[in-house]
Amino acid sequence: MTAAAGFDAALAFARDLIRIPSLSGYEREVASRVISEMKALGFDDVRSDRLGNVIGILRGTGSGRTVMLNSHLDVVSEGDPSEWEYPPFSGDVADGCLHGRGAMDIKGPLAIQTHAAAGLRGRTPGDVVVAHTVMEERGGWGMLGLLEDGEVRPDVIILGEATAGDICVGHRGRAEVRIVVHGVAGHASAPERARNSLDLLPAVLEAVARLAARQGSDPELGPATVVATDVKTAPASHNVIPDRSVVTLDWRILPGPTAEELVREVEAAVAECLPELPVGYSVEVAMAVERQRSYTGLTEDRDMFTPGYLLAGAHPVVRAASHAVGCRDGSGPASVRPWTFATDGGWSCGLYGVPTIGFAPGEERFAHTNRERLALADAEWAFDRYPDLILAVMEPVA
Repeated sequence: MTAAAGFDAALAFARDLIRIPSLSGYEREVASRVISEMKALGFDDVRSDRLGNVIGILRGTGSGRTVMLNSHLDVVSEGDPSEWEYPPFSGDVADGCLHGRGAMDIKGPLAIQTHAAAGLRGRTPGDVVVAHTVMEERGGWGMLGLLEDGEVRPDVIILGEATAGDICVGHRGRAEVRIVVHGVAGHASAPERARNSLDLLPAVLEAVARLAARQGSDPELGPATVVATDVKTAPASHNVIPDRSVVTLDWRILPGPTAEELVREVEAAVAECLPELPVGYSVEVAMAVERQRSYTGLTEDRDMFTPGYLLAGAHPVVRAASHAVGCRDGSGPASVRPWTFATDGGWSCGLYGVPTIGFAPGEERFAHTNRERLALADAEWAFDRYPDLILAVMEPVA
């Protein structure tokens, strides 16, 4: 027997999801819960892939475009639970809001997308794919793998990242770059025998400052920014002169450059400030790498790089979406803007070129905080707008 889709059922589903902790790499239980919901709602095909992404398909009746709705299964850590007004994994509903880790980022919107799609079962010209991915909070391995493998081939993607009811069309990307200074370790009592890697730190930081000063800007996305966020030395003993100092850069990038191009830019900036390295020293620049493991057991060393993207406001998908959603007060089309944070759209649109927009309730300021919440009135309004949005972007447009 097929369960009925609806807002109240979506809210109950969201509360269930919040009660299941699902850090990146540990999404197995929440994925199982999503699969059971999709099956109960009557999706035509429900499966998971090699990385553990959950994919549900509602077959269309004709030749319309394939629209994919996407949220992610993982959440960030809750931190100290005692610092929360409401317990982070309770799924409490109070003061007109759904509370807890994932309420708006992104289990609340995930439930809305899943139920809104199910409510259109048998009434769309094209297929509706609901694909909820893993590892988004650690660089988007789930989305990248989903598109690399060709598990789905959408014509349009709608992300469930918070937009406060606007249509979001892009964001800056992020790169984490490491500058490693190598010297020669030695006993702190005899510094003349060593080559202190910290001695080159002022020149490296000057190189970062010069790099930051020449970053470009985009009228929609704003400026690219690069800043040093961490310095670590090895050996870590306070009576040893370190032979290794690692400076970590957080680089919020505009769409376009590859990871390799960014590394070359940093190398050039360092070379400006250190045209001739003192004897006994060397400097290397590389994209930071993290070994990641999916809950299905796959392991991969992945660059900490997520591309940016920007879909033009005049793009037919953006225009159709904006008019279909409209403003809350009915005064005209929905506002179109970029996000301030990165999403999986960097992979889907920035790398694969699939037109990707975002639409969801929720305010960005609550993301990744111990005050995370989703206003129920906003959530219900977004739920009601989703069917028109899906049908609007499904129509072939020039």
